[in-house]
Amino acid sequence: MRDRESQYRVILVDDEPMILRSLKVAIPWEELSMEVVGEARSGEAALALVREMQPHIMISDIRMPGMDGISLMKEVMMEHPQLIFIFISGYGEFEYAREALREGAFDYLLKPIDHDELTETVRKAQVSLQKQAENDKLMNSIQTLSLLARERMFTELIEGSRSPLLDMQWLSHNELDQCWYMAVLQLDQYEKLERKWSRDEKRLWLFAIRNILEEWFEQSGGLTVFPFRSGEWLLLFPEGYKEHQEKLGQELISLIKRNTKLSASIGFSRTMAGMERLGEAYETAVGALYQRFYADSEGVYWAAPSRDSTIEHGSYPKQLEADMLESIRTLDRERMMHLADELKVYLEHHGFQRHAAERILVELSVVLFRQFRHMKTGGDWSLEGHLQDIHVAGTLKDMIVVLKLALERWIQESMTRPAKEDVHSVIHKAQVYIDEHYQKDLAIEEVSEITELSISHFCMLFKQVTGYTFVEYLTHCRIEKAKMILKNSQVKVYQVAPLIGYQDPRYFTQVFKKITGQTPSEYRESASGIDTIKK
Repeated sequence: MRDRESQYRVILVDDEPMILRSLKVAIPWEELSMEVVGEARSGEAALALVREMQPHIMISDIRMPGMDGISLMKEVMMEHPQLIFIFISGYGEFEYAREALREGAFDYLLKPIDHDELTETVRKAQVSLQKQAENDKLMNSIQTLSLLARERMFTELIEGSRSPLLDMQWLSHNELDQCWYMAVLQLDQYEKLERKWSRDEKRLWLFAIRNILEEWFEQSGGLTVFPFRSGEWLLLFPEGYKEHQEKLGQELISLIKRNTKLSASIGFSRTMAGMERLGEAYETAVGALYQRFYADSEGVYWAAPSRDSTIEHGSYPKQLEADMLESIRTLDRERMMHLADELKVYLEHHGFQRHAAERILVELSVVLFRQFRHMKTGGDWSLEGHLQDIHVAGTLKDMIVVLKLALERWIQESMTRPAKEDVHSVIHKAQVYIDEHYQKDLAIEEVSEITELSISHFCMLFKQVTGYTFVEYLTHCRIEKAKMILKNSQVKVYQVAPLIGYQDPRYFTQVFKKITGQTPSEYRESASGIDTIKK
């Protein structure tokens, strides 16, 4: 039976007190998981009750002094379109009843009231409410999955990977076809915070910040917001917001600090058009954030019109960056030192001024450091300290020495630390966690936190490794546990559901039959028959 908070709430409306008393005592409300939460003798009083009690069902006389039942229904349904109206009408009021049905009433009954007939009508209303709740739940699930798919798709575009999602027809026209820009919000000194926080503290802080950003975003009219990497969130805005960037940035920084006491900075990309430019936008927004390392406090930063006003377009050493990243992935110290020497030659050959060469070295250092962090081989290293060492170096040669010393130390320490977990072991950790906690109300956020991956990245890798989506795997796990219980115990079917994570036995039965082709009872009978034959 539903608990008090989850009972369906009913309001009775009639100008005759005897009929109200009759309705209240003659219907088995408790048996129907319903509760009469209010009575009214006029349409006006009923309207005030609706606003106070938020009922699911209203049973009302169709003709009353003042506001009649139909006027009441029209008024209420403007604010509560899903509320179910059941009308009671006299024999001479058929035209009123027909109008009520046209306006959206669920049903009507004639006076004198047949209580058995009314009880059956209320049962039908209950079924309608249950279907409505299931549809709402399904729509919420679809919307959640749609948001997850969107985040995953954007993540893949930023990271340069390819997915069938990118070829779906429904993506041919979207809001990113028009001009837009990206903001990247990062918690300042996140590496230090991460070392200080426990896993639960980290999950709570990041969850809190995501909620803050999403609530703010609902009011802002932006395009989307989602976490990308730990301590980092991406926000997309239409181009029309560009003149308000300073205000938006400062507002977000103040909001984070006011609610969490944490410091954050924001980098804005250049204006882009087209979904395929998400990766470029991310690079320019993160590039803007490099300026944070020379500031005394959090701030709002903007991408330069190009990588640097003194650097010709395309002269950033992308190939050297790619080769260095590969050296990190293979922890090839010798190759990395050779590439650092090549970088010095490259910068000398192009004759970059000091601040331009420094900017390239800073950008490259951040990219390489992030790769170490992504591989989870990073030790107790200070990126800020390294960038300051580059800044105070007197010559290009000194800057390169600073870079080489840092890279050599990072690679050496990474080689002596435990090897990076490969994708399969990371996902296996998630599978083990699901297998041990399937009976809980398990959320994807909780499991992705165990792997230390973003939700979108976790979804992508989980599907690649297991062949299942998270929900499919969790469902498969639960149904397998249910089959084991049904086959090896006499636990009643309705008691199996909460044991495997389903609070609604009927929903459990639906899922079980969809997966196995049998109801739980049918499965138990067939499994019992097989065991008998084997014996």
